[in-house]
Formats: sequence, structure tokens, C-alpha cells
Amino acid sequence: MAATARAIAKPVVRNLATDLDLSAEALVYVLELAAQIKRAPSRFNKTLAGRYIGMLFEKPSLRTRLTFELAMKQLGGDAVWSVGPVDEREPVKDVARNLDRWTHGIVARVFSQSTIEELVRWAKVPVINALSDLYHPCQALADALTLQERFGELAGRKLAYVGDGNNVAHSLMFAATRLGMEVAVASPAGYAPNADIVTRAREYGNISVTEDVAAAVRGADAVYTDVWTSMGQEAEAEERARAFGPFQVNAGLLAKAKPGAIFMHCLPAKRGQEVTDDVIESPRSTAFDQAENRLHVQKAVLVTLLS
Repeated sequence: MAATARAIAKPVVRNLATDLDLSAEALVYVLELAAQIKRAPSRFNKTLAGRYIGMLFEKPSLRTRLTFELAMKQLGGDAVWSVGPVDEREPVKDVARNLDRWTHGIVARVFSQSTIEELVRWAKVPVINALSDLYHPCQALADALTLQERFGELAGRKLAYVGDGNNVAHSLMFAATRLGMEVAVASPAGYAPNADIVTRAREYGNISVTEDVAAAVRGADAVYTDVWTSMGQEAEAEERARAFGPFQVNAGLLAKAKPGAIFMHCLPAKRGQEVTDDVIESPRSTAFDQAENRLHVQKAVLVTLLS
């Protein structure tokens, strides 16, 4: 994009509770900063010296926990973490006020967006949503960086999201449309994205929601999917497997996209369910590029909020 982190004044970002906490200008800034950090990480290795974040994990984590911890360490700071329900022993507001006095920021991976909002309400330090039931903004930033690396300018490109209309789908709609992309979401009946979030995201660009997976993928530059059953939904696994069967991303479905279209997945992947092994292991797959870019965008978010 024409605007860069050098060309735009450093934006004031208080929290990253939802994707829209980043203005359009701040979104461009963070992505350009992430690209700069990726190109020359040593230039930033003292940026957050003496700063610390507290990380709260209600859900298991590989990419989120390790990339945030590595990001802080590589930026010269450090991270501490706690695992378990945030409000198990005391109210969320008390947790927030404790961390507020010990750390320079809070990173929370939680079941409910209401927990993020309660942390924001009571903490004076920045709060970063590392995943909730409604949003996954850090993942969407890594995805946007990956798309820019593959395609450069994103305006006029099409992203097809196939599967559960979940937090990843919600955040992708906000990120992709504000970068000029068309978004098509294909989900089985009863599993479409949150209607209110779709309405809000349509303020920024062209979004279609359909049960016709072939129509959604047709003409797409990128085809994205996620697991059919997320953590906390295990009791629905069999029912979801039946509903989502026709929405598997396999070679046949990918062939309906543009020639050379890429495949995207936020990981972990259930091979043989939402995606076949030959697709996720193909040269068209960016799943591990996306995972790598979690580190770089996390650094950019931390520098933007904490420095």
C-alpha cells in the first residue's frame, strides 16, 4: 500500500480489544511496521527494554503464547503468564487491577469477549485480545501481512472463507475489507457469521455470506478455512462434522478458485476434516507463513501499544 509506517505518524491506540480499535490508518501502520520488523528484527531488539506484559490463557495455546512471549523477549522486554479461567478465584476487575500495577500491558486469550471488555474497563494499561469467542484480531493481522507478501496491493482481490462463521471469520472481514478486498463467506445453515458483525463489516467493503461453497470460492485469490469444532464445542463435534462435510477444502474445491490461488489456515488443522493433507502441504498453502507472521505482527502491535 502507498502509506507506510514511515509516512504515517505513529497512531494512538489504547487497546486491541476488537479489530476496529485499529483505525484504517493504524491498520496500515501496524502492517508496515510488522514488515519492517520482519526485514530487520535487530533494529528493534531494545524497543521494549524494561517493559513487561501479563498473559492470561483460558484456552490452550501454541502460536499465541509462544509468539507473544518471544516477541517481548526479542524486543528487549519479558512476559509472565497465567493459565485457567480468569475469574475462577476472583472477579475479572480485580485481576485487571492487579496486572495494571505489575505490568505494562495485558494479553488475554479467553472464551468470552465480555472478559476482554471487563479487562479494558478496569485496567489502565493496554489490553490485547489474543482470541475471544467473537474476534481474533492478531490472527487477522498475520493473515493480512501474509496476503500482502503474496499479492502486494490487495485492493480488488477476493478472499473466500469456507467453514464456521467464527471469530476468525469476523476478524478477517474487518481486516480484508479495510484493505480493499472482497470477502465471500460460505458456511452451512446455522453456522454463518454473527449477523450484527457482518452488518458492521459491510460498512467497509463488499461481503457476501452464502451456503453455496462453489460460488464463494469462484474467482477467489485466497481460500481460507478453520477447524469445524473449536475449543469448548467438543460436544457438537459429530453434528458439526455432518454439517461441514461438503465444505471441506480439497483439490477439487481449490480448483474452482483463480489459477494460482493460495490456501490459508490459522492452525491447528484437522487434516481430513476441513482440509485435505495434499492441499495444506501443497506449495499453494501459506499456513506456516501465517504462523510465522504471528510473531512479526505481535511485535508490531506491542511496539504500537507499549512504546
